[in-house]
Amino acid sequence: MRQRLFTPGPTQIPESVVVAMSGPMIHHRGPEFKALFDEVTAGLKYVFQTQGEVLILTSSGSGGMEAAVVNLLSPGDKVLTIEAGKFGERWGELCRAYGIEPVTLKVNWGEAPDPGEVRKLLQKHADLAAVFFTHSETSTGVASDVREIAGMVREHTNAITVIDGITSVGVLPLYMDEWHIDVCVSGSQKGVMVPPGLAFVALGDRAWPRVEKSKLPRYYFDFLKARKSAGEKSTAWTPAITLLVGLQDSLRMMRKLGLEFYWNKYERLAAATREGMKALGLELFAKVPSNALTSVKVPPGIDGGALTKTLRDKYGVTVAGGQSQLKGKIFRVAHMGYYDHMDMVALMAAVEMTLADLGWKFEMGKGVATVQQKYAGLLAEEAARNAL
Repeated sequence: MRQRLFTPGPTQIPESVVVAMSGPMIHHRGPEFKALFDEVTAGLKYVFQTQGEVLILTSSGSGGMEAAVVNLLSPGDKVLTIEAGKFGERWGELCRAYGIEPVTLKVNWGEAPDPGEVRKLLQKHADLAAVFFTHSETSTGVASDVREIAGMVREHTNAITVIDGITSVGVLPLYMDEWHIDVCVSGSQKGVMVPPGLAFVALGDRAWPRVEKSKLPRYYFDFLKARKSAGEKSTAWTPAITLLVGLQDSLRMMRKLGLEFYWNKYERLAAATREGMKALGLELFAKVPSNALTSVKVPPGIDGGALTKTLRDKYGVTVAGGQSQLKGKIFRVAHMGYYDHMDMVALMAAVEMTLADLGWKFEMGKGVATVQQKYAGLLAEEAARNAL
């Protein structure tokens, strides 16, 4: 049976990326790599929508998050972390690991941060050095309004805005420079459709003075070393060369089709999938859903572990279960990555068969039909708009 991957990282990757990565190894200090590095860096600036520098680190996205903390802060700094899920909480955990106790805004899982609550904290703590939060919360499937929050940070404080864009860069509309985002972290296994192993950290002009005066310890994750090497079209340490070759191919594809193509595609896939889930009588978990993924409540009387296991073992479809307090309570399916509407039709068919096996009562085929109808309708609407 063919296996289909629908986890919100790693995601499915294009065949051309796989082929590109199977080529001969090149040396990371030679002219071929310099040309590769130069092209990839320019492509990443396009994806982040920034004129600032984008650093490439050989690590997971969490490594990029840790690198942001240690390069931007000093002992005694006051920071705010907005925590609306497991990965929002990671910002707080990283700060505490380096001796910085953050001011924390706790948000109920499944909900987006309330701008009013954020504003109150910013007004109360105008001496903040940085504000850390998540654009697309992978653990809950919620999207936050980073544009509004970044604007409030700039209005009420001199803090820099640092966002986790790991499941939003290349997936959701994001204009780093225009929206006054100072630092944005992402990773290779999400929107740019490459295997795990690369982290990207984009930094605007306001971030670099913080880097230059930061006093927290670091060695491998040193932005000043990375920037110096990037100026020479290279990396400070041995990079994941094969992943960068794959990234080159993926970024070429993204630039050819355009970011709006991907933003619109993921929006259609997400909307169609959500309507299909609701047609089966299932309830969505996220109050403000991200188009990167859909989080669905496990229906009453169904074992969440059995649901994901049956999907994987019997029907060849791997989705993600809930994390932490949501374990066994939700399942999560990705839309970002190398997917099209037929993937979502296959996903819905597998969900229907699994639910039937586990005893959930619904009209067989209704979810599949709804996905097709919703997607076709959205595609027609887009075509009509483009024809105007």
